[in-house]
Amino acid sequence: MKRAIILVADGVGCGGAEDAAAYGDAGADTLGNLARNVGGLALPHLARLGLGHTTAIAGVPPVDAAGAHGVMHEASAGKDTIAGHWEMAGVVTAQALPTFPRGFPPAITDALSAASGRGLLGNKTASGTAIIDELGAEHLATGKLILYTSADSVLQLAAHESVVPLPELYAICEQARAIADRWRIGRVIARPFVGTPGKFTRTYNRRDYALLPPEPTLCDAVAAGGMDVIGVGKINDIFGGRGITRSIHTEGNRDGLEQTLDALATLRRGLLFVNLVDFDMLYGHRNDCPGFAAALRQLDDWLPRLQAALRPGDTAFITADHGNDPTTPGTDHTRERVPLLAFGPGVRAGDLGARRSFCDLGQTIADGLGLPPLPRGKSFADRLRT
Repeated sequence: MKRAIILVADGVGCGGAEDAAAYGDAGADTLGNLARNVGGLALPHLARLGLGHTTAIAGVPPVDAAGAHGVMHEASAGKDTIAGHWEMAGVVTAQALPTFPRGFPPAITDALSAASGRGLLGNKTASGTAIIDELGAEHLATGKLILYTSADSVLQLAAHESVVPLPELYAICEQARAIADRWRIGRVIARPFVGTPGKFTRTYNRRDYALLPPEPTLCDAVAAGGMDVIGVGKINDIFGGRGITRSIHTEGNRDGLEQTLDALATLRRGLLFVNLVDFDMLYGHRNDCPGFAAALRQLDDWLPRLQAALRPGDTAFITADHGNDPTTPGTDHTRERVPLLAFGPGVRAGDLGARRSFCDLGQTIADGLGLPPLPRGKSFADRLRT
């Protein structure tokens, strides 16, 4: 292996988590339930790679695959972005990061208000689009920040770009990150928006400020080995910049796919780590089944361009960090297995089985790139070689 590409289809789970009920997610199956809801999915290129073997997907049968395919169970506690990505890179989060279903305590809000010099609105669990519709007008009138959270370990600050300029919002979030560190909050997220009451829209100027991984990751190992690690989308944010030699900001899936091809053309040896955020952010959290299905078709239509860009020694992986079943009553992530598709010139087709941890992916890439073994995970690199 000379170049490894990880495409994280954020939130695209495939059901079947053994502990789903413990998370309130019994029956969650993002791909399977979505396909039933929209009357079937047409994803011929993903089907050819083996997606139909990961769960029962109407319209995507389990055909003889041209790639290696399997599923991965999450070993970490929780079902959030941080835990999922860290585990792919070899770090298991044994204790779930804290959540705040009743809002943040005064110890956090008082410190945040003092650090920002602004008052706060909200301080509750909410959908990001719903809360700016609810409080956006008051924010415009007062300049107070909109503070909210979700079922995940996140502290989110929303502000209109004309009221709180982006540099100020980002600086406030950096201060909030220092506060959040004392509570092990997974992410502080800047959520800028624009528009007028009744017509507010969030922008792609979002920034994530993550808790640093507690130990070295695959990214650190690849970089220490003298190779490049290119993060596309929010990868740099998720790892706090650690082990990322180049970061590329994106504005949604379409831009992310184009940036992936551009970055791949510049990568000589190492890791290209991509997050495609729209599945989760725009469609899963909003229970938008038609939008989710259209985003999957967009990925499927693009795949031949990626396959044409792969060279001998390249291995591409498509997976996810958690589920986000848009057919469930809530709007939060769902505890699910995730797909594992591997392909590239010389990659042997076959069944990779049900991996017991996302760490297997990181271990496989470390193995393939000739790096020392990571502390966790079982490599399946030998099952990919022809």
